[in-house]
Amino acid sequence: MSFTLHGIGVSGGIAIGHAHLVSHTQLEVPHIEITAKSVVREQERFDIALNKVRRELSDLADHIPGNAPAEFGAFLNVHLLILGDATISEAPKTMIAEQRCNAEWALKQQMETLLAQFDQIDDAYLRERKTDVVQVVERVLLALVSDAAPEKPAATSVPRDGSILVAHDLSPADVIVFKRHRFASFVTDLGGTTSHTAIVARSLGIPSIVALHQARRLIRESDTLIVDGTQGVVIVDPDPKVLEEYRLRQHEWALDQQKLRRLTSTRAAAIGGTRIELHANIELPDDVALARANGAAGIGLFRTEFLYLNRRDLPGEDEQFEAYRRVVTDMGRLPVTIRTFDLGADKALVGAERVSANPALGLRAIRLCLAEPQMFHRQLRAILRASAFGRVRILVPMLSSSSELDQTLLAIAAAKRSLDDDRIEYDRDVPVGGMIEVPAAALALPMFARKLDFLSIGTNDLIQYALAIDRTDEAVAHLYDPLHPAVLNLVSSIIQGAARAGKPVAVCGEMAGDVHLTRLLLGLGLRQFSMHPANLLAVKQVVLKTELSEAAQQAKRMLRKDDPDAMRGLLDKMNAH
Repeated sequence: MSFTLHGIGVSGGIAIGHAHLVSHTQLEVPHIEITAKSVVREQERFDIALNKVRRELSDLADHIPGNAPAEFGAFLNVHLLILGDATISEAPKTMIAEQRCNAEWALKQQMETLLAQFDQIDDAYLRERKTDVVQVVERVLLALVSDAAPEKPAATSVPRDGSILVAHDLSPADVIVFKRHRFASFVTDLGGTTSHTAIVARSLGIPSIVALHQARRLIRESDTLIVDGTQGVVIVDPDPKVLEEYRLRQHEWALDQQKLRRLTSTRAAAIGGTRIELHANIELPDDVALARANGAAGIGLFRTEFLYLNRRDLPGEDEQFEAYRRVVTDMGRLPVTIRTFDLGADKALVGAERVSANPALGLRAIRLCLAEPQMFHRQLRAILRASAFGRVRILVPMLSSSSELDQTLLAIAAAKRSLDDDRIEYDRDVPVGGMIEVPAAALALPMFARKLDFLSIGTNDLIQYALAIDRTDEAVAHLYDPLHPAVLNLVSSIIQGAARAGKPVAVCGEMAGDVHLTRLLLGLGLRQFSMHPANLLAVKQVVLKTELSEAAQQAKRMLRKDDPDAMRGLLDKMNAH
């Protein structure tokens, strides 16, 4: 019987193949009281399991296939860092001694404590890192209950090339184990747009869907599947007519991708020759390869948070400098915009006592930077040192007041003086820009424009704050609307305000990579976009076919509308050719 499942498409395209199921052991962890004499033995058992998993992950890291995406190594390093965190590696042993409990129970309780802290983080990318914690803990639990930790999740059969991998969840280590097989797609019950499974799928360029919830339970081994990564749809056992239709769509998609690749070296310009800057958003230094391959004109947003993830010890200045320098040198003479860390209320950074009740409105981004001046100083020095190797720009997130900006500029000046004292070279004229993602910053734009060299619109948070909608809350996520009249008028006013002030402005949120919104943003006056590297060529194709004066007229008509259906009708008309 044919049926359809809906999830979140994280990598576009269409895959057709047979299901290959992957199962992880679901562990029920009992609470067992142990005697005082057994405490040391139980702690030793825990250490043995921990070291076994550490060796397993290290071995995987040492034997990553040469054709594997560069992200794999970084993800395994994250898992090794989690394994070394005292919350996972030491606290359970203390609990074993104090509560006289078995190692499995102690580890599970520590995991729950850590996950609760991740739930308080507003940033979607950081919050989804709790999945990595679960994956690491599961491997240690498996090592505790078996004579040998399994090297891979149990599979129901040997997969054939072109199979579609169906799992409840996948860790980076799992993906590496299965890398020798050429899967056509990944589909998982769990995950989000910034989960590691999603990032790996995008780096592999295969259509994939996450957050399907019941796929692993409902799909059977060798079922015929259609995976539409663009629409986020999985069709199980399709009838012949549907299968024929999707084979045609798959062929058309492949042809479209071949045509897009021809645009890699094409100059991004609208009809008439107006240059449009298409930059890439990256999270890891290894992302530069994909950005360059897709013709990025620069890095418009380097999210530096990855250096701080899942670790109790903070990265030192030299470690950060090497990461930034690598990106800058790999980009050659192209600009690299490095955003100072945008972290929320994470205990590993600011202490458990500082966890905010509402992280979206609490101590995050620039507020956290200014509250932790030494940590901020190290990062600023590292960024400035990297500026000696190429075209670096510093981007400050979540600005909302003049005092925050003034303190930030003073901190940058102090970092420069310290480098002068140490006789270390840097670009003395490194541009400093600000993220406009808080409505207060949008409304006070002239003040920010006077003091900054460039602006970047963070549409994800701007929409969230403007509409008072937590985009991560499933109960209200459907209300998150980039076409809301208030949102469009805010974005338009920022773009026009920046133009009046003579300051460059970019959009670096999800709106920038949405091809359905490209012409609208061009019509509003935007000339610089920054997006996930995978979206660059599709957006470039739209740019090349856009007549700016016509787009501007249509955008003005949309700004005068307040009916959502009418606005979408105008948008469809704008994208009709």
